[in-house]
Formats: sequence, C-alpha cells, structure tokens
Amino acid sequence: MSATLSQEVRDRAATLREEIDGHNYRYYVLDEPSVPDAEYDRLLRELQALESEYPELVTPDSPTQRVGAEPLAAFEPVRHETPMLSLGNAFSNEEVEQFHARALKTLETEHIDYVAEPKLDGVAMSLRYRDGLLERAATRGDGQTGENVTSNARTIDAIPLRLRGAGWPEELEVRGEVYMPLAGFEEYNRRMAETEGKALVNPRNAASGSLRQLDPQLTAQRPLAFFAYSVAGQSAISDSHFEILEQLREWGFPVNPLVKRVRDAEGCIAYYEEIGAMRDDLAYDIDGVVFKVESQREQETLGFVSRAPRWAIAQKFPAQEEITQLLDIDIQVGRTGALTPVARLEPVFVGGVTVTNATLHNIDEIRRKDVRVGDWVVVRRAGDVIPEVARVVLERREGRPKEFQMPETCPVCGSDVERVEGEAVSRCTGGLVCKAQRKQSLMHFASRRAMDIEGLGSKLIDQLVENDLVHSVADLYRLEKEQLMALERMGEKSADNLVEQLEKSKTPPLDRLLYALGIREVGEVTATSLARHFESLERLAAASEDDLIEVPDVGPIVAQHVHHFFQQPENLEVIEALEQAGVQWQALESIGGDQPLEGQTWVLTGALSVPRARAKQWLESLGAKVAGSVSGNTTTLVAGEAAGSKLAKAEKLGVEVLDEAALFELVRSHGIDPD
Repeated sequence: MSATLSQEVRDRAATLREEIDGHNYRYYVLDEPSVPDAEYDRLLRELQALESEYPELVTPDSPTQRVGAEPLAAFEPVRHETPMLSLGNAFSNEEVEQFHARALKTLETEHIDYVAEPKLDGVAMSLRYRDGLLERAATRGDGQTGENVTSNARTIDAIPLRLRGAGWPEELEVRGEVYMPLAGFEEYNRRMAETEGKALVNPRNAASGSLRQLDPQLTAQRPLAFFAYSVAGQSAISDSHFEILEQLREWGFPVNPLVKRVRDAEGCIAYYEEIGAMRDDLAYDIDGVVFKVESQREQETLGFVSRAPRWAIAQKFPAQEEITQLLDIDIQVGRTGALTPVARLEPVFVGGVTVTNATLHNIDEIRRKDVRVGDWVVVRRAGDVIPEVARVVLERREGRPKEFQMPETCPVCGSDVERVEGEAVSRCTGGLVCKAQRKQSLMHFASRRAMDIEGLGSKLIDQLVENDLVHSVADLYRLEKEQLMALERMGEKSADNLVEQLEKSKTPPLDRLLYALGIREVGEVTATSLARHFESLERLAAASEDDLIEVPDVGPIVAQHVHHFFQQPENLEVIEALEQAGVQWQALESIGGDQPLEGQTWVLTGALSVPRARAKQWLESLGAKVAGSVSGNTTTLVAGEAAGSKLAKAEKLGVEVLDEAALFELVRSHGIDPD
C-alpha cells in the first residue's frame, strides 16, 4: 500500500517526466544532448523511486515504461519483432550483489555463470540477414520501433554484407553497437580543422549522427565501427550466450575481445574493476560493463520487467561528466610563463573524485566555448586527465554575463604579458623574477621523472621561494640543514632526509637532467634522443639549429627552443652553478655496444608488475621507440595482464607479442636488472 499522494509529489513527477522526455528528444532525435548521462540517470532514478513508492503515478507514457524517443519521420520506421529493451543500471557493487541474489532466488540455484563485456558508449543496432545476406539494418529507436538505416550500415566495414562459413539460419537478427573509435574521431576532427569543416562534439554523438545522415556517402566518410553482442531468438543457436558470440565471430561479426565468462557476483565485481583499470587505454569510449546470465534457459526463466530483462544488468562507471556552476576564472602561471585560465567551480563529484577546479586551456578556447563566470557548465574528467570545462549549458544562463578578458600584466609579479603571433598561449615576461615561474620550475626539476628529489614538495618549495632562499634550481644544492629546520613543519629528521635526497640526486643520467631543466617542448622522449645523439651537455649546448634537426623526434620548433635555451646567459649560469654545486651528469650507456632495438617501435599494454615508465625507460635505453598505439609500424607489443584492444589489433596485424617474463629475459640479456 503506497503512502498518501500529495499534490507536491504529483507535480514533481510531472516535472520529471517532462524534463526526461525533453532530454530524450534532444538525445535520440536531435542528437544534441544538453546534459551529461549522469544527470539524466539521476532524474530517471528519482522518477523510478517516486513511482515505486506511489504506483498510481505510473502512466503508459512515462519515461520509465519505454526506452527512448520516437524516430524521425525522415527514415522509414521499422517495427522490431523482438523489442530492443534497455538494461537496468547498477551504480555500486552492492546493487550488483542484490541483482545476483534475486537471480539466485528465482533460479533456485547456488551459482550463476555470466558473460561480461564492456558497455560501449555508442548506438544500438539490429541487423537482419536472410540466406546469409544483409537485408535490413535498424536503430533501436524507442525499443519497439526504430529507423531503417540499411544504406548507411552497409558503409561500415565492420558489418558483414554476407555471412562467412556455414550453419547460419535462414533468418538471423544480430544485435550490437555502432561506435566511433577515439583515434578515428580525433583524426576526423583534425581534418575538419584543416578544411574549416564542422567538428564532431564527442564519439557517441558522432556515431548517432553519422548513422542518421540521409546521404550514405556522408556516413561513409565517418570512421564507424561495430561490435556484435547478441542474437534475437538466440536460444535456437546454443544455450550458451558465450558460445553464440563465438559463433558470430565465425560468421564474420566483430565481437569485443574483452568479453569473458565470470561466476557469481564476485566474478562480476572483479571484472568491473579489471575493465575500469584499463578504461583509459581502450580505443573506444565505455561507460560501464554489462553482465548477462550465460544460460539461455535461465534467461527465459528469469524473464523481463516492462523495461528491461531480469537476466542482465549494466554496472556504470563513476560519471566522467557532470554539471556544476562556474564561480570564477583565475589565472595560473606555469614554469614557462604560460598563463592558464582555471575555472573555480562549485564542488562536484566527477570520475570518482570531487572536482573544484578545471582547466580552460587558453583564451581562444574560452571564446570558442563562450564560457562566462556564473554559467552552468559540463565538467569532464577521464582517468588521470586534468578536469576540463567541456561546454556551457546555455539554456541555464541568466542575464548577460561579461566576456572574460586575459590580464595585460602578470597577476603574480606584475610583468607585462605577451602573446606571440601564431601561439594560443599568453606568457608572463618576468622569467625567474616571477615567483610563480620559479616555483613551477623547481617543482618540475624535483619531480620523479626529472631529478627525483623525494621530500621536496610544493608546500616546501613555496616556503623556499617566499623566504628568498632559492632563486634557481642550483640554489637547492646550497641549502643547509639549519636553514631547512627554520622552516615551518621542518624538523631535524626531515631536514636530514632532504639534504640526503639532494646529495643522492647529484649524479643524474644526462637525459633526466635535460628534462629537469625545463626546456620548452623537450619532454622525456626528446630529452633521451638529445642525450643519445650529443652524448654530452657541452656538445648539445654548442649545437646549431641545423645540428639539432638531425636528431630523431626533433623538428624545427623544438630545435629553435633548444638552441635558444643554450644561448641565454642566465641558463648557462644555472648550468655552471649546478656543476659547481657538485651535480655531475652521467652519459647514457649504449648497453651491449650497438643499440639492439634501434629502429624498432614497441608498445606496452595491460598491467605490468613494474611501473610502465620504468619498462619504457629500459626499452628506450636499448634504442627502441615506445609508442602509445599499435599500427603497421609496430615491431613488438608487450602485453601484461588484462591486455585489451591493443593486443587484439597486434594479433590481427601479425605483430610480435611478448609477455612480461619475455621482456624481463630480454633486458637481462642486455645487462639490465629488472629486479
């Protein structure tokens, strides 16, 4: 029996239905979503909770009773013989355990096997084959009626026009997900930028919009892909869902290589954590994982609710996009003098952490996105990437807030700010006079991948600069124990430890020292290339721009920055002061004489028992170039635990694949001790 239904509750339910229907229309029909998925999920769950407490609120047209919006009339409607229902969502391990417990109770069993797979952030598609030939492709639409997009589907290379092998039924309906790989999305937008064409907003919208182009030639220009995940009426093929997917592979359908069998809730949760750990390395966007009961007979026993099957559930990852309000825009000054506008936000939980600040990149990005103080904005965070303001929710803008202007003088030191023609970044001209630049330079110099000075954190660096104890990186090596002990929160033991760490850092490899010096555009890979090519700091300092361009990974812009750095008297004075303080760089050794991996391109993927940066350093010391993605130029892939799409692509291209043990054996054979 439900609680007393007040007018306030009725009004709230009506408001929620109206908002969700509006979001459905913008998402499914217009392909112009105005809120992130997390906001939509929250509204839907609130309405579901109200209707659960007050069943009399449920109406046939409630968003909880259907999947999406009506299809556009521009495409021929397709009635699905078997409805394409959506899945129920779990947002915690506890909800997965509850789902499993309900299934155990219904099936009256002690264990359940599931098929687990990543939940792609794409567009659901139904493909109907007759006598092995593609007859019709349709979008999900509202779950009952979709749109006929056969001509567009035929342009997607991943979708077979004719089935391979034999044994397929006379009529076969395969279901799966159309998506846009991240590399294809980025490459398409790069081409659009070069031709002043319209860029795509994100891969999910790009997939949806591409499928719904009236001209198939336009769809053919979009880099779409497809993964099959089920068959309508699939029990006729096998009782095992996993075996059905294996059969689809044989018939020519791509199936996600990360699909696997798991047992009970414990197996589901372990898979969720495994995929979550590799999420940022995948070649496509996912927003969770899906668990489906393996046995078709058990699926039939569990059945359906009005909106979703009782035998499947999607466990969602923490939202990577959220809405919050922009309270202010501050300016952060970096070690190269770059002025970066930073959004100060009303705190919001995104991607598993509370975010209060987000980058706005530069003034051009602020203008392009039309970001203004007071706006409601969508904040995006993926993995360890710095949160950014993705877009403004213009419908929620109030009044006419002022446009943001970059300052003409540095907010830290008061020096003039200049913007070089052709660059997007404004810079402070103060150099080391600017305390902000000095602090950032010191933090970079002491960082783990540079000089690796443990104990020299940002708060201590703030004190060293504010007390005028350190004016350049060389001054760090003149610090005395008594000076350190006089600082806040620095006792005798902490001072001793820091002095010891500074002493320990005095013999860096040449490439680490070059990286630590903070030369513009010189990252770790370029620093290693420079160190190998010139073998000494003196030779590098004397090199011309023409000499520098001969170095692998060094182009005209990098050569100009490196040459300019060593022409500045103040930089040469710092290097001399480092030498006088006892810093003695070490030449990179060519292990085993000639570099055995020179000219080779290696890729690392999956979980390794050592930090990936260390494995990368081993390979680079042997002459290899370590890339981030697999291509036809890849020589070898090192695959750790839970290797995903990179492993699948390497196998497809015939690239040599080594496990971690083989990597260790290789580096040991060339004089490197991985232990």
